[in-house]
Amino acid sequence: MGVKGFVEGGIASVVAGCSTHPLDLIKVRMQLQGENAPKPTTQFHSLRPALAFHSPHVISPADIHIPAPPSPPRVGPIAVGIKIVRQEGVAALFSGVSATVLRQTLYSTTRMGLYDILKQKWTDKDSGVFPLSRKIAAGLISGGIGAAVGNPADVAMVRMQADGRLPLAQRRNYNSVFDAITRMAKQEGITSLWRGSSLTVNRAMLVTASQLASYDQFKEIILEKGLMKDGLGTHVTASFAAGFVAAVASNPVDVIKTRVMNMKVEAGEAPPYAGALDCAIKTVRSEGPMALYKGFIPTISRQGPFTVVLFVTLEQVRKLLKDF
Repeated sequence: MGVKGFVEGGIASVVAGCSTHPLDLIKVRMQLQGENAPKPTTQFHSLRPALAFHSPHVISPADIHIPAPPSPPRVGPIAVGIKIVRQEGVAALFSGVSATVLRQTLYSTTRMGLYDILKQKWTDKDSGVFPLSRKIAAGLISGGIGAAVGNPADVAMVRMQADGRLPLAQRRNYNSVFDAITRMAKQEGITSLWRGSSLTVNRAMLVTASQLASYDQFKEIILEKGLMKDGLGTHVTASFAAGFVAAVASNPVDVIKTRVMNMKVEAGEAPPYAGALDCAIKTVRSEGPMALYKGFIPTISRQGPFTVVLFVTLEQVRKLLKDF
């Protein structure tokens, strides 16, 4: 039964990940908006008069006010998607899809399988009740372990998705997820594959606990109240509600995770961010607290369909494999 849970969760996760990959790519691009915005410069090292006439009033740099350049406008998910298609082609919407497949195979297969095992162990044998507190605990544990296993593929996916926004000279141009992982290990060290792992683990714990636990909880409520029968309608309703809960809980951590994973570290230079906390502080200071919810619309637009496809596919796979 344990192996079966891993297989069922893995198949459903890969199907859901591939089908919603373009939305995930748009989310990543939006989360990186404003990260490298130019800072206004108002200091002058020297001011020399054009004519050497004596003037009783000397103009100092403090007397000159240069207005700060306007910040670049923030664009929505549809505009970001159109821009990607125009500048990079339709195929660019699936940049990094190989990394998505590997990530879902490692991360989601692990978390879904472990959650299923814990669900069987922690469900009361007499009443058949799986309390909400245990659901959340099972989600936290399985999500954390799954994220640690899948972090290299997660880093590769973020970089491949974000590559198209960089100038041509700065693009990494990874050929595949395996090329990305190999080059990162050679050029930046093996530890670069676990860059942002603490954020990945925290996010995965939040997502899994809110997504899997809330799906089971919403499904139980719908069936207990007699609102719907156990079928497609119940699965879609419970999964979309679970996707919304997961998006709200995980978006701030997701923004920081994306920026830490995507940062380019040059040899001999200090990295843009010293860590997750430093990234969060710099992001809020330069862009405001709502920057932590950048990409929320595509996040919920992706998290909703992803969760629906995930659980609907999972329920169907369970029916197909129920005799095994």
